[in-house]
Amino acid sequence: MTVDWQIFARQMASLSRDLLAQQSVDDTLERITRAATELVEGCEAAGILLVRDKEVRSLAPTEQLVIDSDRLQESLAEGPCFDVARTASEERTFRIRDFTAETEHWPAYVSRARELGIGSMMGILLYTEDEDLGALNFYSRRPGAFTEASETAGWLLASHAAVAFSSARQHAQMQQAIETRHTIGEAMGILMGSHKLTEKQAFDVLRRYSQERNEKLRDVARRVCEGGRLT
Repeated sequence: MTVDWQIFARQMASLSRDLLAQQSVDDTLERITRAATELVEGCEAAGILLVRDKEVRSLAPTEQLVIDSDRLQESLAEGPCFDVARTASEERTFRIRDFTAETEHWPAYVSRARELGIGSMMGILLYTEDEDLGALNFYSRRPGAFTEASETAGWLLASHAAVAFSSARQHAQMQQAIETRHTIGEAMGILMGSHKLTEKQAFDVLRRYSQERNEKLRDVARRVCEGGRLT
């Protein structure tokens, strides 16, 4: 099937606005993977794979097949999506055209993934200038489902997705920082009122308690807010 790139461009523009309108990181990721099945020719299922120190996280999988594939790659410590999510090379895209054919790459994964019903797949790195965000992965039960046009469409989607994902994470981190400052301020006020402390003394009490108990400052402050005291 020939891709009408003018129509695709309009779809991507609409998706970009839609991604920025999402209310949370999870909502953003779910919209990204749903878009993969809607916009990329041959894609039946999609997900985002994060690899940190060989530990795998499956984000926004559209179906169980994606989770099973991610777990398999984690257990084998190999696979196209596993590699693209942790690669230090300039390679940004991996593709297995046909799981029924012999392959030199990831042979253990391919033979086991074939049993899951995977026919073909792609993995495209999600990255911005400042950070790598994992891999956006595309699956089909049909061998040879992904064409050069599919790869181009997937790369364009991944480019938009990376910016939206990064923006959503930064917004969430900023919101968390604001909420943490508010909680700490409220806890300090409680300690100042109940123990006749200055603002600096109240903060020092929270910080010292946090260090002694090896707890995050925001968790200590939250406990004070909820119970009116440190213990």
